[in-house]
Order: sequence, then C-alpha cells, then structure tokens
Amino acid sequence: MTQAYDPGNIFAKILRGEIPSHRVYEDDAVVAFMDVMPQGIGHTLVVPKAPSRNILDADPATFGPLFAVVQKVAVAVKKAFNADGVTLLQFNEPASGQTVYHLHVHVVPRFEGVPLKPHSGQMEKPEVLAENAGKIRAALGS
Repeated sequence: MTQAYDPGNIFAKILRGEIPSHRVYEDDAVVAFMDVMPQGIGHTLVVPKAPSRNILDADPATFGPLFAVVQKVAVAVKKAFNADGVTLLQFNEPASGQTVYHLHVHVVPRFEGVPLKPHSGQMEKPEVLAENAGKIRAALGS
C-alpha cells in the first residue's frame, strides 16, 4: 500500500521557498533545480509543483508539463556541459531507491567513459552549484 503524500518533504519545502535551491527553470507547473548531491556535473532535478509521492499516485495531467520540462532541461544540460548524452532517472518507493517522496526526475549529463558518482550524501559546494545553474540557464536562454 502506498503511503500518503507528506507536504513536509524537502522538495515541497524547496517549492515553497522554505529551503534555498539553485533554480534553473520555473513555470506554473514545474521547477528545475540543481541536485545538491550530484552524481555528475550538471545533475538537475525536475519537480512538478503538484503534490504526489511519485509516478504511482500522480495525477496523469502532471506528466505532460513535467516531461516537456524534462526534455527542455535535458537539451540544455547536454548543451551547457558539451555532454555526449543524458541519463534520466526516476524512482518510485523505497525498493526502487526513492529517498525523497515527491515526484521528481533526475537529468544527468553523461560523458563517454565517465561513470555516475554514487549518491554518497556528499554535498557539492554552493559556488559550484551556482556556476553550473548559470550554465544551464544560459543554455535554456533565460
């Protein structure tokens, strides 16, 4: 059985502005910001504003706006970091590796021969996140 959505989760707090983030994109339905524990340079999270734990309980109307922004961000991070490709990751419930219970998609620029770093809990320096966010915003044209 799926648990109820918790409005106290960290992404809900980021969406409300209670916790700072390095935002790269925002519209009426979606926010994209830098992952503070990136698995690679430019690791960005795309998060719908609509509350849901994950893909299993989300309103289907959430997916169109969410994945339109996922595509925009994927194109931008590939350009911003001159990446060879882009990995999209999306986890649902603990058995899948989900640790933050608000629907989100990871967008990670990828480079030939460079593996993803483990999700170690090691936070990136704020100045590095700010610089990378600036590169992505520039690639988005904002």
